[in-house]
Amino acid sequence: MAQITIEPATPARFDDAQHAFSGGGDGRSCQCQWWTITNAEWQKTSADERLELLRDEIDAGPPPALIAYVDGEAAGWVRVGPRTRQVRLGRTKNFTATSKEPWEDETVWAVSCFVVRKEHRGTGLNARLLEAAVDFARAGGARVVEAYPFDPASGRKRSPNELFHGVLSTFEDAGFREVGRPRTDLAVVSLTL
Repeated sequence: MAQITIEPATPARFDDAQHAFSGGGDGRSCQCQWWTITNAEWQKTSADERLELLRDEIDAGPPPALIAYVDGEAAGWVRVGPRTRQVRLGRTKNFTATSKEPWEDETVWAVSCFVVRKEHRGTGLNARLLEAAVDFARAGGARVVEAYPFDPASGRKRSPNELFHGVLSTFEDAGFREVGRPRTDLAVVSLTL
């Protein structure tokens, strides 16, 4: 049985984050910056510039994410932190119109992005990352954890790359409750800590 450990994304683990991002999907080009910069900024930045933005974010701390290791090798990533530090979330009408929490509240954290290397997909690693993210949020002073998962049961087909929000059933299994449905395939879920 594989040994799974999950650790904060710290400066010493930056190369591990890059390994997790390199296993297929958009992680390498996005560098988990989609939610942290405005659309205008996104359009102006290259993948190399996003890598440096992530490096700066990790160097400045606190850790913006967690890294999953399978048998000592970086295999996945989950972004978790206060919503206020994830600028684009507060500019996304699907979320602002549906969330029940005030947007300026620092105690509301968001789980906004998962990356899992291809060889580890379908193994339950997202569920382990989510469990660790909730624990990390609780330890960081979060009152509520919110997320914006896709619902495959809606019938809308999604590529693995498009599932970076996570899937609804993973959050429901972790005790999150649905607070709104801005689209048939997209839910807003919440867990009070």
